Amino acid sequence: MAQAQATRGDPMKAQQEQPEPIQYGHVFAVTGDLAVQAIAPRDAEAMRTAEESVQGVQVPQASGGGFSAAVAMETAAAYNQAVGAVRPGQASDAATKQGITVTQTAVPGGRIVTEFVAGQVVGQYSVADQAMMQQQQLVEEDASKVTIGEAMEAAALSAGDRPLEETDAAAIRAAETQAQGEDKVMPGGLADQAWAAASANAWAERDEDKITVGDVLSDATTKLADDKPAAREDAARVVQAETYSDAGARTKAGGVGAAVTTAARLNKEDDDDA
Repeated sequence: MAQAQATRGDPMKAQQEQPEPIQYGHVFAVTGDLAVQAIAPRDAEAMRTAEESVQGVQVPQASGGGFSAAVAMETAAAYNQAVGAVRPGQASDAATKQGITVTQTAVPGGRIVTEFVAGQVVGQYSVADQAMMQQQQLVEEDASKVTIGEAMEAAALSAGDRPLEETDAAAIRAAETQAQGEDKVMPGGLADQAWAAASANAWAERDEDKITVGDVLSDATTKLADDKPAAREDAARVVQAETYSDAGARTKAGGVGAAVTTAARLNKEDDDDA
């Protein structure tokens, strides 16, 4: 009887019977105090939340398998709680003091996702970004096309020293609107400069005192808030604006309407050849 009481009261034997918890060092290549701390439920929950907060990136298990720190930590924390090594809702000291984070770094064709506990890396994987790859492909295709801004610069060269008129200003406004992709113009932008030039030219008595198309449209691409490859619908809008007040509905030779129309035709031919 005395022997049985001694067995029940032996703290060393009770400690030996308790299963060893899964520590960070058992699962991840970490060092120091973190390596010997048990993976706790609150740690796993925090990692899962951090992974889900990374916008636009699926962690591996969400796309059909693979490794992520949250999966390993959730499994380990569930075991540790089952054997009594940690309490429900408990967090490790290292995670509480130094935090759990997930970062992402953009690379060509995707992103590198890195996961940290207490400042040490516990997971890293690459995620292919199909949307980014498609966007990059579109950018490369667009780079070979003539933009609306470049078409206006071509008009600046072909129009030479021709004084800018109201029909030119109307065409420039339409071209700027189409290039920027919204139904408004930038204050002080090409359209405002063109209308101011047309108004001043109407009062100027000598041609040499008038502002030319080239004066306004030189370096047009740098004066636009945004630019895009010229398309047929862009050309149609510009030509309509340029010919609106012309009874003969004629575009000006070497003008903005003709330049955007030519650019749109070249871009269409490039698409057809692709």
